[in-house]
Amino acid sequence: MFARKLLVDVLVDGERKAAPLEWLDSFCMRNFTGSAEFDDTLPTGEGTLEAGLNVDPARLAAAIGEWATKRGKGNGKPVTVEIRSAA
Repeated sequence: MFARKLLVDVLVDGERKAAPLEWLDSFCMRNFTGSAEFDDTLPTGEGTLEAGLNVDPARLAAAIGEWATKRGKGNGKPVTVEIRSAA
């Protein structure tokens, strides 16, 4: 089910950091998007998650970024998310 290990970075106002585990957990476990396409995701730590082969990393990054921006995670700034393979 969780066939890929991914690294997740967030960019806010030019600052890059690993995505906080709290953000990943909230997005992946509670699935605020209402979209089943991200059900096969499992946060494993700060800036890391595992995902099934049906999860498109680019779509996941866009969805997390949109969710984080709407929730004010960037303190009024847009949140951009970049996801890349850990292997």
